Amino acid sequence: MTKRTQLALATALVAALALGASGCSDTTKKGKGGASAENPAAANEGKILGGTPVKGGTLTILSNQDFSHLDPARNWVMPTMDFGTRLLYRTLVTFKSEPGKGGSELVPDLATDLGTPSNGGRTWTFTLKEGVKYEDGSPIKAQDIKYNVERSFAPDLTGGPDYAAQYLAGAEGYKGPLQGQHLDSVKTPDDRTIVFELKRPVAEFSATATLPTFAPVPQSQEKGTQYDARPFSSGPYKIESYDRDKKLVLVRNEHWDPKTDTVRKAYPDKFVMVMGLKGGQVDDRIIAGEGADASSVQYFDMRPESAPKVLPKADVKARLLAESQGCTEMLHLNNSRAPFDDPKVREAMQYAIDKEAVVTAGGGPALNEVATAYLPPALSGGKQADTLGIAPSGDPAKAKELLKAAGKETLKVSLTVSTGDKAKGEAIQQGLSRAGVEVVIDTVDPGAYYDVIGDLSTTPDMTLTGWCPDYPSGSTWIPFVFDGRTIKDKGNQGNYSQFRDEATTKRIDEINAMADAKQANQAWIDLDAEIMKKSPSIPVLLERKPLLVGPNIAGAFGHPVWTGTIDYGTVGLKDPSKSQG
Repeated sequence: MTKRTQLALATALVAALALGASGCSDTTKKGKGGASAENPAAANEGKILGGTPVKGGTLTILSNQDFSHLDPARNWVMPTMDFGTRLLYRTLVTFKSEPGKGGSELVPDLATDLGTPSNGGRTWTFTLKEGVKYEDGSPIKAQDIKYNVERSFAPDLTGGPDYAAQYLAGAEGYKGPLQGQHLDSVKTPDDRTIVFELKRPVAEFSATATLPTFAPVPQSQEKGTQYDARPFSSGPYKIESYDRDKKLVLVRNEHWDPKTDTVRKAYPDKFVMVMGLKGGQVDDRIIAGEGADASSVQYFDMRPESAPKVLPKADVKARLLAESQGCTEMLHLNNSRAPFDDPKVREAMQYAIDKEAVVTAGGGPALNEVATAYLPPALSGGKQADTLGIAPSGDPAKAKELLKAAGKETLKVSLTVSTGDKAKGEAIQQGLSRAGVEVVIDTVDPGAYYDVIGDLSTTPDMTLTGWCPDYPSGSTWIPFVFDGRTIKDKGNQGNYSQFRDEATTKRIDEINAMADAKQANQAWIDLDAEIMKKSPSIPVLLERKPLLVGPNIAGAFGHPVWTGTIDYGTVGLKDPSKSQG
């Protein structure tokens, strides 16, 4: 692939995200089950709340959960990727710290530029900046990035991005570096140069290098699964203390040099994350905004039942971020076993579900709208397709007809949801009951949720979870959610339906081989429609990310790439003297 083609594709990808962001958040339109023309939650979209922060003080983050994984080799949950890559570790490339479409722009981070492709796009070379250091003052080396990329293959270090496994040449069967084995396709000719040899051309590899997989981990700091508790900092903050499920305290990394970092501003002296709180409790504390809570933000979404306390009150609504997440939330049906190994039963579920009820359970049309396809609007020209044309409230009679034809007039199935999604689970349960489907709900703590549903030995009949593009390309979406080759016994990510379909796999490979960006983008959209007809999963919702901030918070905005999560690299306080901790 020529450099001109690579640049054209990169430009097209950024434009696609910009187009998708505007389409997803267009409050002047009303789609099926969509948000009203005057969406009160969208008032602050694209804005920075609180003005420019003043350096100093303690910013508190209130959360109902711990992180699934802070280890950069295992970090693949959007809010955690934002937290980790903005505060604790740097990557070869990152995204600009800006709201709206500006935040989708790639900028160098540890690298001096966005990487240099050669060999038709099969080889990518990055050079590290001079003067980048760890928290102990030792230099960050190219070998440390190679080591973390290799760690992402280790069977015990599950849960992280699969891009290295998909893209790197000669990686088949590789099990990581813990037994002394290394990848020949990642070369480090000197301390500041790293070269990636890929199995096929990857025009958007610069964007891939934004992922935590491409953060440095020195081999001397290796602690296996225990690295989760104490990542070695290459970012502006380091861990002072971490009491799992209770409290995390970050303090400044005095060896981080802002001259080498154009993105992170590191305004607060300290970040304190308090965990294990109830959702409604966090909402109420930040709404009141008193004492330390005035200098607080929330890590997880505002509870749907808190919307009436926020949206009608101008002073509180002014402290609400609710960016479009750019993700699709789906009900995944376990295709590997009965009853969902039968395509007719899966099709029946598409008609049985009441998506409007799930919208209501998720906070109403101000915060959600009905999804009609898998690919989010950001990857399909600003709006979703509607291949099946099913009413937002479903068609129970049609569902019963399909179930009868499949010999399954009554069904009893299990559904696992995160604790915070219990209301959505109950809405799904009630909707499916109209078609004679009995649903037994199991709730799991958010911090353990992805480990549970990603273990094939504990995977239920149905799971509710979303998928978001890691960067604006269909290659970051459909292959991870519907390519059967990505399924793992443990640490399974994306393909929670365990969908194995030869025609889909073949088409994924064909699209990945396309050199023309426009052709590839349309091909992903067309493949979305074909997969919808096979119904491995049910697209349910497109969500906003409602996050409240305290009255002493400044510089807060929802980052468009990290699904509307607050950009921790630039948030801070109006008056540090008013903070506590």
